[in-house]
Amino acid sequence: MTKKSLEIYEHYKIMLSLREHQMKVAAVAQQICKSREEKLNIAEVVSACLIHDMGNIIKFDLNYFPQFLEPQGLKYWNAVKQEFEKKYGKEEHRATLLIAKEIGVSKKTISYLSAIGFSKTTQNLSEKSFEKKICCYADQRVGPFSILSVEERLKEGRERYKDRKDKSIASTWFEIRSRDLKQLEEQIFKNSKIQPFDITDDSIKNYLRELINFALV
Repeated sequence: MTKKSLEIYEHYKIMLSLREHQMKVAAVAQQICKSREEKLNIAEVVSACLIHDMGNIIKFDLNYFPQFLEPQGLKYWNAVKQEFEKKYGKEEHRATLLIAKEIGVSKKTISYLSAIGFSKTTQNLSEKSFEKKICCYADQRVGPFSILSVEERLKEGRERYKDRKDKSIASTWFEIRSRDLKQLEEQIFKNSKIQPFDITDDSIKNYLRELINFALV
């Protein structure tokens, strides 16, 4: 199977909004990696971020952002969702890992991929690997429509899932992860040439252009 990002998205019928999200996360991660002095496994970091939400259609409430369903429409994406559930089951993270293995990415890429997610924030805080820290953090800087600050992203996520019983979050759990995400941000930018406010939709444009046909490793 091809390992080029755009061809992978086409093969797995990834909706445009989800493609853009994954590419933005990869671009944010790449910008951070290049701002640090130590040698990092940038290709694997970017690869992990480009496919970190491949199974997410399984968890989507397809009625929440109707504009994301165009031009194919609700019926088409419901059918794709059912295809994913039939092949990979009803847990989106497991589906993503299975797809990563189908694509044939490296074990290192899969290890970075496994570190992504708000629920992994506390775990990554004590990680030695800055690649894992960056992958996790980058995902928390990209909202449904644009790059957000950590505070804005936490507010957006809380609001988006407040009426989803299947995605309800205990207040104490959320507050701990929120606190740890802020500490993770401090760790990442302590020895960086840039600061969190330097990451914007404009700052990642050049990286996005490079990622359209990025060959995953």
